[in-house]
Amino acid sequence: MNANPTLTIGAVAKRVGVAIDTIRYYEREGLLPEPERRASGYRSYDEGAVRQLRFIRRAKDLGFTLEEIRDLLALSADRHRGVKAVKQRAEQRLAAIDARIAELTRVRNGLEQLVDACPGHGSPDKCPILRALVDEDVAE
Repeated sequence: MNANPTLTIGAVAKRVGVAIDTIRYYEREGLLPEPERRASGYRSYDEGAVRQLRFIRRAKDLGFTLEEIRDLLALSADRHRGVKAVKQRAEQRLAAIDARIAELTRVRNGLEQLVDACPGHGSPDKCPILRALVDEDVAE
């Protein structure tokens, strides 16, 4: 029995929950190493590819870009500075998420004020929502 069972691209995709095209894309982008090929020419993957794809998928779920994921993968192999640098990257991602939340909260509060001010009837030229979209002074 083979100690390193090989998996087809379809089996890997199913286990990780990504599309086959996604796996091919990650290979082209250098996020996954080029897989071995069977005599038939089909790709052959091991459990390491499954782990790496799960890492990529989870990092994407946390909001990391593919470039940041590439850096995280490199840092995860760096025994000397990897953990410190990974923490710094995660802190940067967290700060960016907090900034985005603050911006979305500001936008939500502004929209909520406009919705509250709109009677929902009458002339469109009196609608505070429409005026805010047209008039620079009202929107700010």
